[in-house]
Amino acid sequence: MPTCLNWFVIIFMVSLLPPSTQKWLQVTDLYKEVYHHLARYVPKIYCLGPNLNPQSEDLLAQMLLQAPLEWYLCGEDPSTGLAKLEQNNQPSQLCGHVFKVGEPTYSCRECAADPTCVLCMQCFLGSVHKEHRYRMTTSGGGGFCDCGDTEAWKKGPYCQKHEPNISDSCQEVSISYDTYYCMLFNDEVHTYEQVIYTLQKAVNCTQKEAVSFATTVDRDVSRARNVYHQLFMSSLLMDLKYKKLFAIQFAKNYERLQSDYVKDDHDREFSVTDLSVQMFTVPSLARMLITEENLMTTIIRTFVDHLRHRDLQGRFQFERYTAQQAFKFRRVQSLIGDLKYVLISRPTEWSDQLREKFLEGLDTFLELLKCMQGMDPVVRQVGQHIEMEPEWEAAFTLQMKLTHIISMIQEWCATDERVLIEAYKKCLTALTHCHSGFADGEQPITLSMCGHSVDTIRYCVSQEKVSIHLPVSRLLAGLHVLLSKMEVAYRFPEQLPPPMLIEHPLRCLVLCAQVHAGMWRRNGFSLVNQIYYYHNVKCRVEMFDKDLIMLQAGASMMDPNHFLMIVLSRFELYHIFSSVCSLDVVQQNNTLTEEMLHLIMMVVGERFEAGIGQVEGCDEIKREILHQLCIRPMAHSELVKALPENENKETGMERVIDCVASFKKPGVTGRGLYELRPECAKQFNLYFHHYSRADQSKAEEAQRKLKRQNGEDTALPPPVLPPFCPLFASLVNILQCDVLLGMLGAVLQWAVEPSAGHWSESMLQRVLHLIGMALLEEQQQLENSSEDNDVYFNFTLKMSRPGEAPSNTASVLALLENLQNAPHLEVHEDMIRWLLKCTDTSASPLFQTACDKDKAERKRKAEIARLRREKVMAQMSEMQRHFINENKELFQQSLEERIKIVSHRSCSPASSDAALACVGPRRSRPREKRQVVTCILCQEEQEIRADGKAMVLAAFVQRSTVIVNGPLLDFLVCFPERYDPLFMHPDLSFGTHTGSCGHIMHSHCWQRYFEAVQAKEQRRQQRLRVHTSYDVGNGEFLCPLCECLSNTVIPLLPRTMGSSRYPVCLSLTNTRYFEVRLSSHVVSSPFLEMLTTFGTATYKVGLKVHPNEQDPRIPIMCWSSCAYTIQSIGENPPPHTHTHTHTQPYMTSGMTSLWVARSDTNPLLTLPVVLSYGSVHSQDSSGLSVDAVQLHLFHLITVAHMVQILLTSGPGKERGNPITVRVRAGSARVSVSLPEVGSGWHLWRCVKTGILPYLRGAALFFHHLHGVPAPPELHGQYNVCLTLPFCLAFFLLSCRWCTHPGIQQTLQGGGVLVSFPRESNSLIDLPDDYSALINQASSFTCPKSGGDKSRAPTLCLVCGSMLCSQSYCCQTELEGEDVGACTAHTFACGAGVGIFLRVRESQVLFLAGKTKGCFYAPPYLDDYGETDQGLRRGNPLHLCHERYRKIQKLWRQHSITEEIGHAQEANQTLVGIDWQHL
Repeated sequence: MPTCLNWFVIIFMVSLLPPSTQKWLQVTDLYKEVYHHLARYVPKIYCLGPNLNPQSEDLLAQMLLQAPLEWYLCGEDPSTGLAKLEQNNQPSQLCGHVFKVGEPTYSCRECAADPTCVLCMQCFLGSVHKEHRYRMTTSGGGGFCDCGDTEAWKKGPYCQKHEPNISDSCQEVSISYDTYYCMLFNDEVHTYEQVIYTLQKAVNCTQKEAVSFATTVDRDVSRARNVYHQLFMSSLLMDLKYKKLFAIQFAKNYERLQSDYVKDDHDREFSVTDLSVQMFTVPSLARMLITEENLMTTIIRTFVDHLRHRDLQGRFQFERYTAQQAFKFRRVQSLIGDLKYVLISRPTEWSDQLREKFLEGLDTFLELLKCMQGMDPVVRQVGQHIEMEPEWEAAFTLQMKLTHIISMIQEWCATDERVLIEAYKKCLTALTHCHSGFADGEQPITLSMCGHSVDTIRYCVSQEKVSIHLPVSRLLAGLHVLLSKMEVAYRFPEQLPPPMLIEHPLRCLVLCAQVHAGMWRRNGFSLVNQIYYYHNVKCRVEMFDKDLIMLQAGASMMDPNHFLMIVLSRFELYHIFSSVCSLDVVQQNNTLTEEMLHLIMMVVGERFEAGIGQVEGCDEIKREILHQLCIRPMAHSELVKALPENENKETGMERVIDCVASFKKPGVTGRGLYELRPECAKQFNLYFHHYSRADQSKAEEAQRKLKRQNGEDTALPPPVLPPFCPLFASLVNILQCDVLLGMLGAVLQWAVEPSAGHWSESMLQRVLHLIGMALLEEQQQLENSSEDNDVYFNFTLKMSRPGEAPSNTASVLALLENLQNAPHLEVHEDMIRWLLKCTDTSASPLFQTACDKDKAERKRKAEIARLRREKVMAQMSEMQRHFINENKELFQQSLEERIKIVSHRSCSPASSDAALACVGPRRSRPREKRQVVTCILCQEEQEIRADGKAMVLAAFVQRSTVIVNGPLLDFLVCFPERYDPLFMHPDLSFGTHTGSCGHIMHSHCWQRYFEAVQAKEQRRQQRLRVHTSYDVGNGEFLCPLCECLSNTVIPLLPRTMGSSRYPVCLSLTNTRYFEVRLSSHVVSSPFLEMLTTFGTATYKVGLKVHPNEQDPRIPIMCWSSCAYTIQSIGENPPPHTHTHTHTQPYMTSGMTSLWVARSDTNPLLTLPVVLSYGSVHSQDSSGLSVDAVQLHLFHLITVAHMVQILLTSGPGKERGNPITVRVRAGSARVSVSLPEVGSGWHLWRCVKTGILPYLRGAALFFHHLHGVPAPPELHGQYNVCLTLPFCLAFFLLSCRWCTHPGIQQTLQGGGVLVSFPRESNSLIDLPDDYSALINQASSFTCPKSGGDKSRAPTLCLVCGSMLCSQSYCCQTELEGEDVGACTAHTFACGAGVGIFLRVRESQVLFLAGKTKGCFYAPPYLDDYGETDQGLRRGNPLHLCHERYRKIQKLWRQHSITEEIGHAQEANQTLVGIDWQHL
């Protein structure tokens, strides 16, 4: 029957019936009438108070609004109009699936035209690309699947479902036309908290209502914008004809659209400008827009127009940016992304119009670069430190954004000779224009050295302005390499003077050298950061590398002597190498000399770029990988970070990595590593130009260590280099020019005198490296020369000539021979020997003699070392024999004791596994020995005695649902004060677990420590007021030794207290407090106090109530915790790192010692079946020993458990038809009903498997109670031998249990049966492919937001629930505080402990309580054995079962809280996270 509310809704709908179809046909102005209709009914449906019935609201909208809208869209009867549309429909061959937020997308690294070309999951699985190298990412929403777009894929454009003439679309896109009537405007400027606060003040609502309003508006506005975008993409952009028309209009209005976007404050994903990626990445459309709409020029001019702050020379100036200007600068950077989309696909064919428009766009781009050339100049600060750090980040941000644009422009030029030559001319003109503004203060000078002179200018980098931004020069350098590569340089004679080409790049490199020398320290960190990014992998391709290329280009056109003299002048070292007299030693000069020599090495030696050296394109990336692996083995992600990416975010590493490295797979922890192949080590260059100083030092140490391990000398000679291309061939002459030989000779001459301060070992090492490069170059030219060609490179001849007058210095060769045996140069001895070996040995008898002398000397030293070792070993043997003779009795005694122990172990029946008994009168009696432990705080040794000082273990008590999967007991959650823990639920779905790290302290030492922690926490809260990894208010602390989270202590009782000879009474006097007596003597009060501390902790945590020492449930909670912990240990033996093997018995024994009974007392047990045994209640049990009573009780409980197993066993653990067994016992006839079983063997198997967990726990309990030696199998998967004496009383008692009416009712379906063995709990099964999880999460909607997609879907690994994490919408109130969905779920699913997988971040989340949490490595790895937290790399991820088992092991061993504590102590930033909001 309809409710009152439904009746009201029906009546209301009748009153709002729309006009009939005839009326719509009869209206004169259809559109005007539809507007009036909507204006009347929309407010009545959506704006008349709160929405109490969303279903009725949707029904009203469908009845009253949908029909008029259909008339409005069709312009006629909808049935007729929609039929016409369907008849004329020609679906696109594109898939067109619009991606939802967080949905997985796939891009083929081999076949995609650019990274924006993606496939949906269904198309990807049916395509050829799943067998290729692909990238997997999550969509931000707004794009669509490119399956079927032939321009998006180099091959395989169709999946199996979208082959032509097979299907049209893999998924229809449904657009919901919702109407919104909002009073709150979402301006995207104010923060969420500001909006909530304003709403509270404006409409006088509560915070919870304000949060709801703000969430609704934000959600609805975003939904509306997404609907508009989806409408565009699913209709207009799916048809190529209309897509082209739309692209033309978009290009015509591009400047106005972008200006509106920059002035606005909405995110780009909600702006129409975000649709540019859908058009500009289509190659045919992009080239059409360049040629017809001059799009390239339009984008660049629009970008430049928004950067209006310039200096007097017209260069960009960012230092005076306000916050608003900086905000607009960040928004205007999106235009660079549009330019990248336009240029990302290089043309294969050029038309005259395309050439014209591209070169016009290049002119505009050069105007942009000219505004960057020389921007942010710096001047060396002298005297005092700079007062304020200048702005530098904006300029480098612009440079990094333009890096790929510059590279792509060069790639476009490389596809056409005419374009390349014209581009080179334009770039030369632009550079000439830039140089005309840099000539102030430059005075001409003449430099003379070694018989050569050159005219240049005087310029001191340490005194004048210098800029690190030189994009015009660097673009010209890249084009110059392309001229060489395409061999068209001969067709272009126009050139700038070579000194002008090298001037500004040289100044920039000198600036870096002076910064390394410490000359610019007063300029602050801004300059240091600029130098760092100048060499960083993100910028170096278009900064440092291009400066080096420009130096090579200029040097190849100059006399090498002139080039080196200019270099010396800019480094301000000319006076050192040209002067004869001695100069004052300046430490910075040594560093500058080292940097200058390194620069010469790079100019001559860097030949691995196609166009400079005769190499292939892949040789450069091989060399990069090789030198990274020379430092140390690296993971795939480390190598990717060390390599530059192209515009497609590819490094090219996968094509060549197998040539230079071998992959080593990871284990359970760690990552897979690439190791350098041994045959590639000979290509190592110590002075690789991309090494930082730290990298160079590490690589040198690693390679020298490797050579020592292989028994080789430690020399690190330069590698053999490829020949130069013809345009750069003259660079090798630098190695044999007179100026360089003079510099080399000067450094070697300084090194001859150890006391001279003009040189350093690094300087000498570089000189030796340069000599080695020259010798190898000569050797290569000799090998490659023919008889007809003269060899013009003769370094050996020149290095053997002495210096010219007036210095008359020795030749380089003679200086090397003098330095060979210099004692202060022992570290360079191998390198000098290698250099001399490379020279002509027949022309140098001195070298042969030196080699012979050196071999003889080495042989003599080796013989002396051998004799010394033999002498020392003989002395040690004599001392050992002397010590044994003096202590013969001691050694004999030790030997006898060892023999006795071995014979005792082999002969004693109690020590064999078969004879071990831990319960009953015949139980094994361990030898009594002193239990001595050491306090970790005071380091005092203490024997555990009843009358001694109390010793305690740091322990952690926590609620647990780990053993068996099941919900918390409702009664316990709702009424903890009234819950009776005496009877533990048989399914063990909840319990209290106690764990310990195993570290022991005196009780008084621990009390002082805990008081100090409390005092420190009080002081800390007054200062910082932030969370810590532990809550002192709840009694938590960190173990003083291992910093393991703890919240109580377990007292260590002497093992003799549990034996029958020293009976201990643990009773409940008036059911209020513990009382422990040893014989007639009361034990020390610290024991009582620590027992109370532990009991109160288990009571407070287990029942989640306030402490109450008078509550009678305290001892019962102790026993329950002991039982639950033993069950947990029996199923999941703890790792050695959690509970140490030598202290674990103390923890368990300390707990089991709480369960002891004196023979003259009434023991309180927790099973009603035990209480039914008559002899237990006997006040006089003198006839039975404690061991006999324990054995009898054990037999009784075992029989009871066997009955449980028999009653719940059946085929497949399902209830079968009961069978009746009649047994005659004396005069009694008993009928027993058991479930039907297939055979006796099956019944025996059920009993055996069902009882093993119980026996395992019982064995552990009695082992630790009595201290009986345990076999090693006790803590693993072991078998227990059980022998039960047949007793008629047991049998009759079992029969009576079976015939009990309650049992019969339960067996017949009147209750829930718990079958044995209980099903072991485990984490959920995860799919092997991570994309399946992403796809599942993308379809997950927020349960409280009306179908909105969740921003952070999070999967509970315990129960499999998907949660909406980290959002206001799904916050719930827990204990008076608003918490997130994950935190609330932990208390419902895991008793306060939770394990979650954040799907879109590929990150495991550990939570414990409201304030503790940490992130953990996920179990999903890529093919390189690495995780991808954040899904940044995009490699396919697959489940690693070993790592998932490790997470499961942590959970089952109750180590999650411990892991969180260690993580928060190691990373303090985790403490500041509001975990309760997740």
